[in-house]
Amino acid sequence: MAFDTVLYDVADHICVIKLNRPDKLNAWTRQMHLDLKEAMQTAGADPEVRAIILTGAGRGFCAGADMGGLQAIGAGAATDRSSKTQAGLPGGSTLAEFKMNYSYFPSIPKFIIAAINGPCAGLGLVIPLYADLRFAAESAVFTTAFAQRGLIAEHGVSWLLPRLIGLPAAMDLLCSARKFRAPEALALGLVSRVIADDKLMAETRAYATLLANTVSPRSVAVMKRQLWEAEFQTLAEATVQANHEMDLSFQTADFKEGVAHFLEKRAARFTGR
Repeated sequence: MAFDTVLYDVADHICVIKLNRPDKLNAWTRQMHLDLKEAMQTAGADPEVRAIILTGAGRGFCAGADMGGLQAIGAGAATDRSSKTQAGLPGGSTLAEFKMNYSYFPSIPKFIIAAINGPCAGLGLVIPLYADLRFAAESAVFTTAFAQRGLIAEHGVSWLLPRLIGLPAAMDLLCSARKFRAPEALALGLVSRVIADDKLMAETRAYATLLANTVSPRSVAVMKRQLWEAEFQTLAEATVQANHEMDLSFQTADFKEGVAHFLEKRAARFTGR
């Protein structure tokens, strides 16, 4: 499958999507926005895909919005700040909050891992925050950047970032727009692992392979939806939802296989059904 600004590859139940403007440190454009959304939705709907890795081509993850686009906006060009909801996928979250222009990753019913391989700034930082897990290369450098451009906390990051790292830390990173490196990102809880640059993709793929080969893809899709939607639920609501999902899971082939492979002491053969 070919896109103008992203690379798309599926092998061994793992989809790797690469932002592909390496000469511009993968600076974000409207075309990249459209390409990434289509690629994510394609992977989300593909029964052969069980995990998605999002990374950047070349030496950067994403340097933020392309400066040419920002200059055009400053000169009076129209912008797309639509808050209209987007089409969802079966198995993904149906909440309107997760079907907007940039917050749609939770509506993708596959586990998404961001492999942050270099500079990660502005909108390029917001995008991986919506992934389900983030791994960073040792050389990765981060900044929110918005305040240095006369902008604000964009695309729901004011809701998301404090939930990941706490309100004071989010205040610091957003309002100062200071640069910080991978070890601090790990200490803050912004990323889950810091990995040597030359091993980032191998270790990320190893984790994705664990998901692809050893756990039920149906279970992952349901739990992903539960966890994201729990941010809007009371404990009672989350429990009622869990009880309903448990009853449904008892009726699935993956539940039967989960018991059978344990008792038979063999590798699992989950189908996602």
